[in-house]
Amino acid sequence: MARIIRIAAAQSGPVLRSETRVQTLQRLISMLQDAASAGADLIVFTECALTPFFSHWWIEDEAELDTYYEDAVPGVTTQALFEEAQRLQIGVHLGYAERCVRNGRKRRFNSSVLVDAQGDVIGRFRKIHLPGHADHRPDNPFQNLEKRYFETGDLGFPTWNAFGGVVGMCICNDRRWSETYRVLALGGAELILLGYNTPDHIPEHPELDRLVNFQHQLCMQAGAYQNGCWVVAVGKAGMEEGVSQIGLTSIIAPSGEIVAQSKTTGDELIIHDCNLDDTRVYKEAMLNFEKNRSPEHYQAITAQRGAKTP
Repeated sequence: MARIIRIAAAQSGPVLRSETRVQTLQRLISMLQDAASAGADLIVFTECALTPFFSHWWIEDEAELDTYYEDAVPGVTTQALFEEAQRLQIGVHLGYAERCVRNGRKRRFNSSVLVDAQGDVIGRFRKIHLPGHADHRPDNPFQNLEKRYFETGDLGFPTWNAFGGVVGMCICNDRRWSETYRVLALGGAELILLGYNTPDHIPEHPELDRLVNFQHQLCMQAGAYQNGCWVVAVGKAGMEEGVSQIGLTSIIAPSGEIVAQSKTTGDELIIHDCNLDDTRVYKEAMLNFEKNRSPEHYQAITAQRGAKTP
């Protein structure tokens, strides 16, 4: 029997600074209910789905900055979402800004969590490839301050047995790096879930603006094909606090083909039946991971190169 998982990719339209967490959560719950009505097994929300993408502006007040983070997910502020998901028997992937205290020190990460249909946490991920800058650039139309507001993720790229297959997560800029897909695939990933907040303008390099949509799709399609994985990529869309975000939420098959994609710049649900068995022709035949892609092979190449280095 084919291993089919019906996935709902839940694109978010703009989240304004004036919008309360309760209002934003209700938007997510509404999409979750629609996904459950459509028979989805899993709904995938975007990066930092509970707030506007605050990395786009300079915040000096520590108390104000803290309002954008969650101390626990699932937790008090997200309880209604996960309770509804459990009632409807649907899994949830949610991106959020995480705050934790370790050894008496406050730490902040750009994180995501995967929860099964019974409400149990399957796994967590913290974004590794942080883009942007930490310095103040007030002359830019907007900023990209992830290096100021987040630490580099410290959980690696784990995978989990879930939803009838092997699942991995990454976040936004992680999708642009080939090693993200490679490490996840070496961990057995058949399905990669990711959220992103991507503007259609690059302040420091406006000559690249015309390539934003193309390169966004290129890296994910290549990653899906080269690693024999399904990729579900969910974006923020539309004009959010002066920043135009691309949307283009997509479900990409192991062939590299985009099989479903959003058409609007608002809250939008796209649904596709993903057959995890479609990964096998790539993992076992076309690419044949077992014969051609063992971790030991890469370690040997690295060691050999190191030995030749003066």
